[in-house]
Amino acid sequence: MDPLAHTLAGAALAQTRLGRSTALASPALILGANSCDIDAITMFMSRDLSLGFRRGWTHGVLALVLLPVLLTILLMLVDRAHGAWRGREPHTQALPLFGITALAVASHPALDWLNTYGIRLLMPFDGTWYYGDALFIMDPFLWLLLCAPVAVAHSASRTTACAWILLGFATTLLVTGFEGVPTAIRVLWCAGVTVIVWLRLKGRRWSQRGSRLAAICLAATAVYIAGMVSTSRIAERKVAAWLVENGKTPVSILASPVAGNPLRRDIVAVDDEHYHFLQVDWLADEPIRAVDSSIARGADGPVVKAALSAPHVRGRAIWLRYPFYRVEETPNGFRVSITDLRYARRPGAGLGGVVVELDHNLRPRTP
Repeated sequence: MDPLAHTLAGAALAQTRLGRSTALASPALILGANSCDIDAITMFMSRDLSLGFRRGWTHGVLALVLLPVLLTILLMLVDRAHGAWRGREPHTQALPLFGITALAVASHPALDWLNTYGIRLLMPFDGTWYYGDALFIMDPFLWLLLCAPVAVAHSASRTTACAWILLGFATTLLVTGFEGVPTAIRVLWCAGVTVIVWLRLKGRRWSQRGSRLAAICLAATAVYIAGMVSTSRIAERKVAAWLVENGKTPVSILASPVAGNPLRRDIVAVDDEHYHFLQVDWLADEPIRAVDSSIARGADGPVVKAALSAPHVRGRAIWLRYPFYRVEETPNGFRVSITDLRYARRPGAGLGGVVVELDHNLRPRTP
């Protein structure tokens, strides 16, 4: 998920009793909820390195043990330094703080699993990718549910109130601007924003019940996530039956969530020879329909294998899930366009898309 969702998840947990369970619990929850994304530094090095490394080591089982330990030590050192400066004894207790931090760190891969990008949960012992295929990487309704208790609790000053207003305005523009979002979903979003404003206007009443509001919103978040997971699985089963009725036998189906519309899924279905592209829209008169022409899967021949072995493509080779390769012969050798059909249809385009030039001896040429 995006950094805003992770931050709001930690902040919402901090509004429950967990946030008052021990000294520095609130910063531990927020920092822990974001700590796995320390691997985002690879995005500033190279795109291929980022694709091959991200959501691996720092999101795997080893990190789920080490990151809470490191963050607990860091927070205790900060507390000791602050205590020495203020002339007081440290307030932190290692074991409760570690428990809080471990919960926050675990929330990160749990959320990241929910989208089509996936995580490698067993790293560094096993590089298998796991995918939830339930939430778009920026899910506004997740923002809305997690934001409510945080906004109500932290909007007392004029500055913080203005900041929340700006965030609400920006996200509303984003949601209402998503292509293909039905009117009912736009109305639902605006109603949710209105409820948060109403809760804030109630002021003292809900600020005194912050823990209860946070628990309600986190429970609603869990219900929403469960519903999104379920509808993705239902969409996959419906599409499988639809394909069989139309004479195709799928071996794999991706029901991909779309931006701003929890009632629609974009489908990539794979049979032995082709990729098929469909759409499931629970509000449409025709819930399942084909949206693009099918394309041949092709074979991973020597040219494709040589392209995938190029130094600037090795990370993508690890990351690819629904790969499509277009091979063109050129006067100097071959041009191989690599695409992951989760994110694009045009050869070489989209997230992870790349074009590899090979000479006649199938040696990669420097990009």
